[in-house]
Amino acid sequence: MAFLLQERYVNLLTDFGFKRVFGSEPHKQLLLDFLNTILPPHHHIQDLSYKTTENLGNTPLDRKAIFDIYCQSVNGDRIIVEIQKAKQNFFKDRSVFYASFPIQEQARKGIWNYKLAPVYSVGILDFIFDDHKEEETYLHTVELKDQDCHVFYDKLKFIYVELPKFTKTLDQLVSHQDKWLFLLRHLPDLEDRPQPFQDPIFLQLFDIAELANFSAAEQDNYQNSLKYYRDLNNVMDTAKEEARAEGRAEGRAEGRAEGRAEGRAEGRAEGRAEGRAEGAKATAIAIARSLLDILPIETISDRTGLTIEEIQRLIDAGD
Repeated sequence: MAFLLQERYVNLLTDFGFKRVFGSEPHKQLLLDFLNTILPPHHHIQDLSYKTTENLGNTPLDRKAIFDIYCQSVNGDRIIVEIQKAKQNFFKDRSVFYASFPIQEQARKGIWNYKLAPVYSVGILDFIFDDHKEEETYLHTVELKDQDCHVFYDKLKFIYVELPKFTKTLDQLVSHQDKWLFLLRHLPDLEDRPQPFQDPIFLQLFDIAELANFSAAEQDNYQNSLKYYRDLNNVMDTAKEEARAEGRAEGRAEGRAEGRAEGRAEGRAEGRAEGRAEGAKATAIAIARSLLDILPIETISDRTGLTIEEIQRLIDAGD
């Protein structure tokens, strides 16, 4: 794999890059092909149409949801596709909340038997779940099951891809899914069109994703999106390092104060736990500050897990 100082292809993990490649009608074959590598075989899609990405709920008082991509298959399945670049508090709660909108919108006036079309929530994650760090599995399909692990309801599925766990190199790619996940991680690192990607669908992707084919306005929009992506990664890396340092310092201090082996162990554990909690909060605040001039308060709250009131205090403190 060759690397260039000047990227040739768009970064698919930026908002602009993801939506340019996967989010428009002329390019829907790319989204369809990608989704069919991660959806269950019995729900493979033959065709799809795009729906509005903003859902306002049933009343003006309902909190709105804004999806990266929202589409419907030819047989009625609803599919939400989102890129999530950083951890946030209550991420799983947010996924369930968002999935409730495609369910509610299926309600019909008058007599209705409550029959629903399947709903899929697909999350492309640029991070690893804390409770999955020790697992090698990077593709998770979550269903509603009973106490005996039998599927209770098969029309609601949450599919998460933890991209950092996908570490295959070019010569290790075997399946069609492997190739898509590799491109999601490494497309901007490629200098040309490597041999594993000579299928027509990937050649179409390279044409759409080549920066030289962008208009001046698209170039500007992409650079702004790329800057946000890089700033967010930098904020996250800094916050993680600060959290680790704080956890180590507090753990050592508490351990010395106890003076016993058990006390030191507990002190270190508590210090690490407190450090992680404080680090997560500091990360959320740092991310929110970086987004104040870019996104609405409601979107910042969704992205960081901070409350509207906490974000408003950050705005007031900056005045």
